[in-house]
Amino acid sequence: MSASPMEVVARPSRGLVALPSSDAQLVRLIQARNKAALEIVYERHACAALGLARRIVSDHTLAEDVTQEAFISVWRNCDLYRPERGSVRAWVLGITRHRAIDALRRRATQTRLNAAQLLAEEAPSVDLTATEALRRDDTRAAQVALRALPDDQRRAIELAYYAGLTQTEIAAKLGVPLGTVKGRIRLGLGKLRELLAPAEAAA
Repeated sequence: MSASPMEVVARPSRGLVALPSSDAQLVRLIQARNKAALEIVYERHACAALGLARRIVSDHTLAEDVTQEAFISVWRNCDLYRPERGSVRAWVLGITRHRAIDALRRRATQTRLNAAQLLAEEAPSVDLTATEALRRDDTRAAQVALRALPDDQRRAIELAYYAGLTQTEIAAKLGVPLGTVKGRIRLGLGKLRELLAPAEAAA
């Protein structure tokens, strides 16, 4: 019986190491924690994995990260490979696909967090007196002061502090320019500060 085809791989620290050329045999060696076998599997399938990752995430740098994560997963979860379910390449690409989808989800989450931060920064800033009074919406002083404002200023402030809308959302809801909303809130908060200052001083 002829010997199985062998692939000789140079490893500077260990000299020449003879490894089988079959992907399935290489995975068995990976299961035995043979890093040289992992390197061969990587050399054979990394380009295909990178191409798949790039098509999914549409970003070369992110695709490279996904590919690296996929092969780390191959190393850590090599015992999960089942030859009867498909080729090693199909297994590697399946892992890559999952890692790419995970990366998209992480990116989407980060995008939402960035958007939330942007909206928070867009929210109007006010001095402590007016802010605390508005947050304590059950205080009589805040309610009286709000009713004393012009309707357009009161409405803008209520939408910002009680409904939790951003200035952009308020502008869309009221059908007015963003600059108008900013002006109404600024003027309204200034008037509130004047109305609430005596109560704060008395306290």
